Amino acid sequence: MQPGIHPPYRPVVFRDKSAGFAFLTRSTMTGDATVVWEDGNTYPVVDVEISSASHPFHTGTTRVLDTAGRVERFERRYGHRETR
Repeated sequence: MQPGIHPPYRPVVFRDKSAGFAFLTRSTMTGDATVVWEDGNTYPVVDVEISSASHPFHTGTTRVLDTAGRVERFERRYGHRETR
């Protein structure tokens, strides 16, 4: 790696405010705010909208779409395609 062209890679806390979940990792991102982490050190914090604690796929609150109804609605709107 060439010196001086890469952003600093340092510990950063990512915080999901909607789920009250935060985790410490390394990143080149930075935030204006800081937070005192569990180890007593102060780290920059980046607020995110969705994390594994609030994403529907990971929490098991996914909605099942009615795919059969969507196909029927498409066929009504655009017509049924004949089989070959």
